[in-house]
Amino acid sequence: MGQYGFLLRTNLEGSNLFRVEKGVGRQSRKDEWQIQIDGIEGCGGYFTPVHEYSYNRLLIGEALELLATLPTGGYELVLAIDILEHFDPEPGKLFLAQLQRVASKAALVSTPKEFIPQEVPANPYENHRSHWELIELNKCGYKKVLDNGDSWIVVYETQDIAQLLS
Repeated sequence: MGQYGFLLRTNLEGSNLFRVEKGVGRQSRKDEWQIQIDGIEGCGGYFTPVHEYSYNRLLIGEALELLATLPTGGYELVLAIDILEHFDPEPGKLFLAQLQRVASKAALVSTPKEFIPQEVPANPYENHRSHWELIELNKCGYKKVLDNGDSWIVVYETQDIAQLLS
């Protein structure tokens, strides 16, 4: 529903979201934004005004296909929050690898610790198809774990950022 893009936009863009010119305040136009935030949405019917406001560009369609079109290292940070469980295991591994390819610094992934059955006939992208254990995520390169009771929140860091943080 665009909430992560909105949080990123409001927190990263900061004071650049608004302009004051000749004593009149206005919202900045997208071409005035300094932070590039793009998103992928599987279902066009989920597009909201929050997406329109938050993202420079929103790609609609199957995530694996769209990720393959993005440049290697094209984004400093890639977020995939509650998406991985919607893939079968093998395509899920490809998804994790594509996130790493696109990230120049880090990729953050969250997925439930427990399998939560979910079938949505109107939108098959919503169906839960897999369950991931921490060891599997680690094997895929997501070594850093952020503590959370309900979800695995794991981070893949490129060597450059890992060296900076150590």
